[in-house]
Amino acid sequence: MTEKKIKEIIYFQLEDQSGRLDKVLVEESELSRTQIQSLIKQGLVTVNGQVEKANYKLSGQELIEMQVPEEEVLEIEAQAIPLDIIYEDDDLLVINKEAGMVVHPSKGHPRDTLVNALFYHFGNHLAAGSDSYRPGLVHRIDKDTSGLLVVAKNNESHRYLSQQLMDHTLGRIYYCLVEGQMEVKQGSIEIPLARDPKNRLKYHADAQGKPAWTDFEVLESYPSASLIQAELKTGRTHQIRAHFEHIGHPIIGDPVYNRDSLNLWPTDQGQFLHAGQIHFIHPRSHELIEFHAPLPASFINLQNHLKSQTPA
Repeated sequence: MTEKKIKEIIYFQLEDQSGRLDKVLVEESELSRTQIQSLIKQGLVTVNGQVEKANYKLSGQELIEMQVPEEEVLEIEAQAIPLDIIYEDDDLLVINKEAGMVVHPSKGHPRDTLVNALFYHFGNHLAAGSDSYRPGLVHRIDKDTSGLLVVAKNNESHRYLSQQLMDHTLGRIYYCLVEGQMEVKQGSIEIPLARDPKNRLKYHADAQGKPAWTDFEVLESYPSASLIQAELKTGRTHQIRAHFEHIGHPIIGDPVYNRDSLNLWPTDQGQFLHAGQIHFIHPRSHELIEFHAPLPASFINLQNHLKSQTPA
């Protein structure tokens, strides 16, 4: 691995600031929580000369050294890709992303992403974000997941919304079509998740993983499938996909967690998972606002197919 060049070293002589290492550094620095946690994971943050984890409890009398590496610049190409903007004001956007669109560019996928479209439509009128290639993004959803994303237009809004994402006051409700009929109509899945060592693209149940909590309700049942409403109480990567696969009801069309379904169901869109609702406190008005996005046509078509299997 190529050693990163260090742009600057920042020292914090704490006197009475106690609490988690990552949270204290977010308060003391100008970096986002995502950036801080990345530096900690890379071993670029020390407490009294020792590398510690993000959840290390500070007592308030520590010397912290934080090395900030030079940022890898990924040039963003502005592309005239249409956007389905649900809401817009001076501080933020709420966008209904279509399935199949990658959220942000990477070295292997530099074009045709949501960020390329944002850059075309809004240029520099976006928050800096946690990285240069993710301007405005507060959170993300998977490529083959459709639905709502909030985008910040300025750094103040980005910090305010990111804090809500961290303390779970930014709420998200998803809809998914899963295989089989659920035994219970309402419940919670509280199963820790970690990256699968046998397949780095997947996450799996692991007692030593990060806590993950999903509430769910069955909205409709079909002979071979169920329509589920799922609410994230935590926001782990692939949380809903991994949770439902673990309990034996994988999402239809999921190319990672349910590959066998790709040949069994009439779908060409990827997993049937839709971020249909989002709510948060507005960074300027401080009012609770909520947005909804209808199920995409492919979702409705599969529902109709499933209903046609139900005996009259």
